Amino acid sequence: MLDILDQVELCIPPLNTSCMSTLVSPKATLIKTLWYCIALLTVMLNLLVVISICHFRQLHTTTNVFLLSLAVSDLLVGGVVMPAAVALQSCWFPGKITCTLLFFLLGFTLTSSSVGSMVLISVDRYVAICVPLHYSSMITTNRAKICVSLCWICSVIYNLMILKDHLSQIDMFNPCPQECTLVMSSISGVVDFIVTFFGPVTVIIALYMRVFVVAVSQARAMRSQTVAVKSRTQTVVVKKSEMRAARTLGIVLLVFIVCLCPYYCPFLAGEDMTADGSSAVTWLFYCNSTFNPLIYAFFYPWFRRTIKLIVSLQILQPSSCDFKIL
Repeated sequence: MLDILDQVELCIPPLNTSCMSTLVSPKATLIKTLWYCIALLTVMLNLLVVISICHFRQLHTTTNVFLLSLAVSDLLVGGVVMPAAVALQSCWFPGKITCTLLFFLLGFTLTSSSVGSMVLISVDRYVAICVPLHYSSMITTNRAKICVSLCWICSVIYNLMILKDHLSQIDMFNPCPQECTLVMSSISGVVDFIVTFFGPVTVIIALYMRVFVVAVSQARAMRSQTVAVKSRTQTVVVKKSEMRAARTLGIVLLVFIVCLCPYYCPFLAGEDMTADGSSAVTWLFYCNSTFNPLIYAFFYPWFRRTIKLIVSLQILQPSSCDFKIL
């Protein structure tokens, strides 16, 4: 063990045997570099979504209010929480209060608002497809902004309640000055599992399945009319649209569940939930913010057009906000 310690650099001297010293090895440096790259990618993707929706007037729609909320929360996860998680594994150790407020409270609040935005997007699509005649009256821009504001406010209040015990007993949960670990009780784990995972997953699956059934029935009706009036070639196009809808729905649900399910596996096994910035489970949880712009934005044709305009710097033109995007 002494030979190993001589070969690597320690962030802190091993004076207290109850506290583990952080080893600075080439492998650890490579992992941190990878994490920084993921954080940078998350920021870039979500920043493109934010710029696109805010800059171009054609994209100032009710639906994009929810998409903008999702992109902002994911942008902050990539710009604040992910770099802080990497810094916690370096030779920079913040105070326990800073660690709890910045890493856990802010991180959990942003991920909760991200999940809430996903549910709002599901509701928006459900109303738009299943009751299109009432969409303009039921979901207005002002109501969308109110829903987004409530989503963020509720995320802050909810996570303050979840972390109440941890905030009041920081020294007991983290006796070592360089540790930043969260331990949740079984009761808090049950509440967090229902509110952050099981509830949103159930709502999203129910709404998207209904949307998918309606979309397929409409496509079949269009196909039957096409067969009766026009040619067979258009029938193939409708079939392809059905497959695209099914594939998109599967990607949305699969990625969301894959990113969040491992985080709640200890709870499902009857164990206390723990979280720290170095665990792969925590980073998979955060990577949902990286995948969200890919799922919710790259499937939109307008986003590909806005990327070209942003990268080519055409948005710097005086009348670029009025460009035809849709």
